[in-house]
Amino acid sequence: MIQKRSFTRFLSLLTLLFFTTLTYSQTPAKKTEGRSKLFEETATDSDYLMAIEKASTVMETAYNDADFDGASHHLFGEIKGTQSKLDLILESLKDANPNVRNQQMYRVVLKEIQQQLDEQNNAINLRNKNLEKIKDRFIELRKDKTLIGLLKDTIRRKNFKNEFANLRKKYKNTDSLMTKNQGVLNKYKRLTVQRKIAVSNALIAVESKLEKTGISILKKEYPFLWNVTDSIPKKKVAQTIKSKIIVEEHVAIYYLGYCAGGLFTLAFFIGLLGWYISRNIKYLKSNGHAENLSLFNFKYLNRGILIPVAVIGLNIAVVSNLYAPALFIEILQLILLGILTILFKNKWSTNAMRNWTFLLGLFFALCFLDLFISVGLLQRCCFIIINLCGIRYGLVQIKSVKDELYIKGFFKWASILFVGFNGLSILYNIFGRVSLSNMLSLTAFISLTQIIALSVLLKIILEVIILQIYTTRVKRGIEKIFDHESLSDTLKKPFILIISYMWLVVIASNLNIWESLRAWFGSLLSHPNTIGSITFTLGNILLFFIIIWVAHLLQKYVAYFFGEIDDENEENINKRQHSRLLITRLVVLIVGYLLAVAASGMPLDKLSILLGALGVGVGLGLQNIVSNFVSGIILIFDKPIQIGDVVDISSESGRVKSMGLRTTKINASNGAEIIIPNGNLLSQNITNWTYTDNFKLVEVSIEITGDSSPEAINSIINESLQTIPLVNDTKPSQIYYTAISEGKFKIQIKFWCSIYKTEETVSNARQVLFSNFKAKGLAFST
Repeated sequence: MIQKRSFTRFLSLLTLLFFTTLTYSQTPAKKTEGRSKLFEETATDSDYLMAIEKASTVMETAYNDADFDGASHHLFGEIKGTQSKLDLILESLKDANPNVRNQQMYRVVLKEIQQQLDEQNNAINLRNKNLEKIKDRFIELRKDKTLIGLLKDTIRRKNFKNEFANLRKKYKNTDSLMTKNQGVLNKYKRLTVQRKIAVSNALIAVESKLEKTGISILKKEYPFLWNVTDSIPKKKVAQTIKSKIIVEEHVAIYYLGYCAGGLFTLAFFIGLLGWYISRNIKYLKSNGHAENLSLFNFKYLNRGILIPVAVIGLNIAVVSNLYAPALFIEILQLILLGILTILFKNKWSTNAMRNWTFLLGLFFALCFLDLFISVGLLQRCCFIIINLCGIRYGLVQIKSVKDELYIKGFFKWASILFVGFNGLSILYNIFGRVSLSNMLSLTAFISLTQIIALSVLLKIILEVIILQIYTTRVKRGIEKIFDHESLSDTLKKPFILIISYMWLVVIASNLNIWESLRAWFGSLLSHPNTIGSITFTLGNILLFFIIIWVAHLLQKYVAYFFGEIDDENEENINKRQHSRLLITRLVVLIVGYLLAVAASGMPLDKLSILLGALGVGVGLGLQNIVSNFVSGIILIFDKPIQIGDVVDISSESGRVKSMGLRTTKINASNGAEIIIPNGNLLSQNITNWTYTDNFKLVEVSIEITGDSSPEAINSIINESLQTIPLVNDTKPSQIYYTAISEGKFKIQIKFWCSIYKTEETVSNARQVLFSNFKAKGLAFST
């Protein structure tokens, strides 16, 4: 208000200065004229016009700058939207159950609203400063001596009557606009301050309710169980349930709109995954490989695509919405458990399904009591009954469920947590710590059901990967069923770490300790440590090793997505694909190490010192390692040999099994695996039998005795070779006579066959030739 009054006084002064008619007596006018003679000689009409034009420009730009632009109107719309959001949250806070989930959601939303209010307040302050700058422009006009002199000269001022009228109009418009906009800004400023106070008070209330669930609070929250004497009429209980359903429904709908963008994005990617899986299955069925899918013993993909994909999406939704309201997250979990029930049907034993259904019933009853029944004797007794059933379930009935799942190692810890939390819940309930008791009960059931859901999730992911590998191999023409069980055991190891992290995060968030743990770890990992002149953080070091570990995992497992497996031994191997795979692995490793160095935060000057020291080490003792590494890169891009090639290197021969950045593995014909450093490969002569194609020219020497002619013998040989499938008929065979005498022919036969089946082809050729020559009455020997 003080600011507005000062601005009004300033505008009145400026109006008086510019536009009030000045009256002078005749004598003073003459004296003024005499005194301003020098001024009249130095200032012309052109100077006055320029001064008036300058003032007009200042007022016109001031009007344009004072007017609210699109960003300002958008800001005012955000302020109104924040008000409606805040009203809903504050209204929900009055009647909502004080459970951990709801309070966590309120805290997150209130902090976001608080941040929005700070940003809006800063934006309003910025616009107030802009108005102050516009006022300063008017103050600068008072320093224009030409304009001020013209205002004081009543005679000369009449010559610029029209210009001053126009100037007066612009001034009044600007004055009116600035006064109006100043009032608007003051109104929104007042609203933001009031809302910040309301949000601050609401956060204090939420933090107080969350504090009641903390284990460190020892004082009782409600009376001891034996001191509770409340008896609520049935009609009032029904009314309470109805009102709480309405409140929880409003909160859940609000959160659904709050996170709609993220849920739509998740649904899009899950739909894309479902389409991709469906396309692979459709391709296999259309090409006659549907029966082979049964050989993989898929546990979940054989029940259709929709349900397994829904399990993946719901598991991600539960973990990614840690601070969702209780009704929202518990509905998600119940839907997930219902879908799992459909998957388990007709697959689990009768006893396991009975125990699983009993667990679902307990969890549903627990959720209903937590959401819709007020804290009292009825609710507390029902919680104790459920906790007792849960303890018995964890000690007796859980084993039948455990035996039906893919991963069983987690169930030892899940059972301990389940029984322990239920036992603690009973104790806290009896002694009046109801909020903590309810939180422990829900955490116990969620920890058990979530580990079952995550176990199913891991199995589905592995089945999707196996399906992708088999589909890729079929597209390459390889129909052989590979050892999928050992491959699944290899692939599941890194996924187990991810599953463990997801499980622990869900448990910690339900115990209301995730934020504290994350803040503690964040401060620990981001704390700067100094050794000598080097400053580092534990987070940078941890990130460095994580990126390197992930890079090595990717370069190891990327082959599976090309349809390659470790025991590959097919003749029709795709050498180009192997080359692309090697380049992909090299790129993954290089990018991974570069990202790791960048993430470590190591200064470039320190890195140059490290590289210099490494260079000295290379010069002293690492020459061979670096030589092999560089040779490996040359082999990858120059491609003198590729995976699947049959080669002779010095005294060694065999088939190239794998090529790494340091060594190359060769399978010898006797089953031995020969490991050759890449540097040795480039320094020796290499005979590559399959550099151009996979065919080898072989020869068979035979001797024919009997009454025949060379033409007849040639005809028998050609007909025999045409009947052998392993002989390549696209390249002509060659027949040479090394000796001919009466009734005796020495012949050398050369033909092409697959280099991978040379001995088998030669053996078949001898057998067929012997049978055909014997049928003609000719003696045959080799």
